Amino acid sequence: MEEEYKKAGQILSKIRKKASKLVREDLPVIELVNLVEDNIRKEGAKPAFPCNVSINDITAHYTSPANDKTRIRYGDLVKLDMGAHVDGYIADTAISILVGDREDETFEKSLKMIEASQSALENAISMIRAGIELEKIGKVIQDTINDFGFKPVTNLTGHSMDRWILHSGLSVPNVNEKNTHRLEEGDVLAIEPFATDGVGYVTDMPQAYIFRFLRDRPLRLAHARSVLKKIKEEYKSLPFAQRWLTEYFDPKKLSASMRLLIRSRAVYPYHVLREKSGALVSQAEHTIIVEKDSCQVITE
Repeated sequence: MEEEYKKAGQILSKIRKKASKLVREDLPVIELVNLVEDNIRKEGAKPAFPCNVSINDITAHYTSPANDKTRIRYGDLVKLDMGAHVDGYIADTAISILVGDREDETFEKSLKMIEASQSALENAISMIRAGIELEKIGKVIQDTINDFGFKPVTNLTGHSMDRWILHSGLSVPNVNEKNTHRLEEGDVLAIEPFATDGVGYVTDMPQAYIFRFLRDRPLRLAHARSVLKKIKEEYKSLPFAQRWLTEYFDPKKLSASMRLLIRSRAVYPYHVLREKSGALVSQAEHTIIVEKDSCQVITE
């Protein structure tokens, strides 16, 4: 089990470093997500969820739909979030990248924000061990981000992971809130601080490009039944992108079936998340395995 986690983490570390160097002005987002996902497969793993490329105030859950025309612009603060699994054992990591280089107040603030989330991640990791309370992790994350002059995003958290389950029950807070749950040796966690110069709260946008299988449902349309069967077989309980399914189904029929599956609550839509006040957000993330006196970072 631990070997599978380590392999997934090593693959992601390699791809994160490679992909982050390719982020540039005018790069189509769909090229970036395809590169990340294709490389995960080439390295012997599978995507644990669609590659997220969330830009500026878009905080999480943006992945390209089929035929996405979005391009990265000069000055964008890009959050690149990726996951891989080996036989269901998941690693999850993220990095923030500022596109371009100029000396002005806006760029300096963005760079400082990236440093804030990265430092919060490092400070949190340095204190993780078996027996530590979750609230203490949240406090050090919030204190670190506040010391840089920013706010953590209060309603986004890190999370525990289990085989085939990306969010398996534990939430790792990014703020100082009462949570006396103690970590145990062997826990697998994604630690992911978000820093912002806004109000520190995200809200749903109407768009959803990422989904997850919930349950079998009685469906009248044969096409919708076929789509649901493929989702269940191919992705199990892990998040997937609708564009992945265009390999198997006509895009127009697929869109109609997906709407039906959402309405029937057979699949869950992850709506794109945006910082409520429209402010910039940075993110940093690693996956760790809790040990007796420290933790092992598998995505370093």
